[in-house]
Amino acid sequence: MTASRARRPGCALRRDRGSYAVETAILAPVLIGILGLMIAFGRVADADGAVDSAARAAARAASLERDAGTAQSKAQSAASRSLDGGGVTCQTSSVTVDTSGYALDVGEDASVTATISCSASLSDIGLPGLPGSKTLTASWTSPIDTYRGRQ
Repeated sequence: MTASRARRPGCALRRDRGSYAVETAILAPVLIGILGLMIAFGRVADADGAVDSAARAAARAASLERDAGTAQSKAQSAASRSLDGGGVTCQTSSVTVDTSGYALDVGEDASVTATISCSASLSDIGLPGLPGSKTLTASWTSPIDTYRGRQ
């Protein structure tokens, strides 16, 4: 009986040989995929915050001007500075500013709305099934001073 008891643990160990390698071969791609998804979601969340901040900066810069033409150019440059400062690289971006509030008479409530659209690249992550880019859009409205002169 002592000889058979001594062989049983050895047999159990021989049957488990290589199981860690198989488990690692199965789990490693899954863990790498989860890590890639975390990076992609983090990048999208970061870019979304930067686009929202750029829309806010553009609307605020436009609302401080006295005429629609200057407001448009100031909004464009504020959005570009904000996106550059946020560290977001857009494949394509567009800034649309609604300056129709400048056509209203002094004393009427008026506002400026800036809409920013940015395509953030995800192709360098290299995860199968992940789109090459994600288009993010944000809008922000800023009031124009009711009693400020407008042209």
